Amino acid sequence: MTLRHRTARFMDRPLVRNVIIGVIVFNAIVLGLETSDAVMARWGPVIYALDRACLAVFVAEIGAKLFAHRLRFFASGWNLFDFTIVAIALIPAAQTLSVLRALRILRVLRVISAAPRLRRVVEGFVTALPGMGSVFMLMAMIFYIGAVISTKLFGDTFPEWFGSLGQSAYTLFQIMTLESWSMGIVRPVMEVYPQAWVFFVPFILLTTFAVVNLLVGLIVNSMQDAHHEEADAATDSYRDEVLRRLEAIEKRLDDRR
Repeated sequence: MTLRHRTARFMDRPLVRNVIIGVIVFNAIVLGLETSDAVMARWGPVIYALDRACLAVFVAEIGAKLFAHRLRFFASGWNLFDFTIVAIALIPAAQTLSVLRALRILRVLRVISAAPRLRRVVEGFVTALPGMGSVFMLMAMIFYIGAVISTKLFGDTFPEWFGSLGQSAYTLFQIMTLESWSMGIVRPVMEVYPQAWVFFVPFILLTTFAVVNLLVGLIVNSMQDAHHEEADAATDSYRDEVLRRLEAIEKRLDDRR
């Protein structure tokens, strides 16, 4: 077995993966401590040293994977994601520009690529995007219709909420999230228009409970499909490995004969 194969097998070990996840979580804590002036005033050099040490571990990990897989490393979207996140921290301007320095916290997202279950969640979400596009279009039409109706009905009396199409759409979005929708918006409107509930209650039922639950259902189904595909791929890989070993055993037996 070549050094590249041994390196690849070493990086695929669960222990190595768990260590990387631990470093990612530790680095997230370190970056969080950097936001405290009191902590930085006392432990600033130590905090920066720990951050650089975590970055060194990430660079070593990426380097080992590049050595083991060569250009095949970039065939995986998750490897590209890891490479980009680490590369941002290596940009020289990242030490001077506050925006780039703030982007260092993106390293926390690497825990997604390191944890198989989190990867499954993201893959399920990405798979659900085409179906979600249709749901978002449906929701956009509902919001547009609702914004037009509410602007015409309540715009003259409540211009701060329904004075324009944009204000009405934003107010309806707040109502959809159920954030202060009753005492903050609907009840004041009903004091002037007692029958306003005829508009607001069906809107909430349609958007908050029907459409949002439809989005959740699409994501859950996509996650289940991604899990089944991953399980099938693992089964096929295990079967191929067993067949390969059986063929090797048969070949050895034939050679002995």
